[in-house]
Amino acid sequence: MTINLTDPVFTDETKAREHLEAIRWPDGPTCPHCGELDKVYRLSGKSHRPGLIHCNSCNGSFTVTTGSVMESSHVPLNKWVLAYRLMASSKKGISAHQLHRTIAVTYKTAWFMAHRIRESMRPTDTSPLGGGGKVVEADETYIGRLEGQPKRRAGWGHKNTVLTLVERGGRARSFHVAGVRVADIAPIMRANIASKTALMTDEASHYGEVGEEFKSHETVNHSIDEYIRGCVHTNTVEGFYSVFKRGMIGVYQHCSEKHMHRYLAEFDFRYSNRIRLGVNDTERAVLAIKGAEGKRLTYRQPRSA
Repeated sequence: MTINLTDPVFTDETKAREHLEAIRWPDGPTCPHCGELDKVYRLSGKSHRPGLIHCNSCNGSFTVTTGSVMESSHVPLNKWVLAYRLMASSKKGISAHQLHRTIAVTYKTAWFMAHRIRESMRPTDTSPLGGGGKVVEADETYIGRLEGQPKRRAGWGHKNTVLTLVERGGRARSFHVAGVRVADIAPIMRANIASKTALMTDEASHYGEVGEEFKSHETVNHSIDEYIRGCVHTNTVEGFYSVFKRGMIGVYQHCSEKHMHRYLAEFDFRYSNRIRLGVNDTERAVLAIKGAEGKRLTYRQPRSA
């Protein structure tokens, strides 16, 4: 990961705003309130904050952060752009502590920024993985500890369960699930894998019933040290878990249950937009910024009556 920290988009807020506007509005500003493209104009002068745009159609005002995860943030835009680049480029993630030291914000601010960027990375394309002539591997792993559960020396009943579907040569999609019963995983697999797909898993019995619904279902038996048989294996999804666990254990170290899906979205995003698929670090950061539009994330609690 090489980042030119002297690039003006990382040091100058005006340049960063222009960068964000070019990504969000390649054809010119569009009102996020009503969708107006023509009857918008920039407000200037000391009485208006930088980047403010007015829409004559709905009489509303907006900036490039309106209607995105950056809305209402007081963090300088150049720091947002750098944070996006760091999170998009770090294969195993970047901790909030490291982020706060690197971009010079408080730890609390870095934590909020990181979660908002993960929300930007959450995929909006829910089309099924696989299809005719394609292979999807499915597997599950266990990480962390369920809230209220004591730590055990063996077994996984006290841990969070993660189910991941990986299309060979394509995208990854991960889910925080309640367990590995057929009722837990079958609906997810039906909704996220095309029926004409060749499914490959390990020998776990919970894949047997739902596996019959796809074009084919082949397994490898890890219990007898069988890890590959011709083209039948789950090495791709296990490779995904290798990076995921190194990030979660080595970088993030702790993740609560309620935020697990956000970390999964982050690792899925980087995997699904990796170098091997022709997406470099700069392009990946741009895709993450594009994903900020139309999403909000706030932890403010409503006041009680």
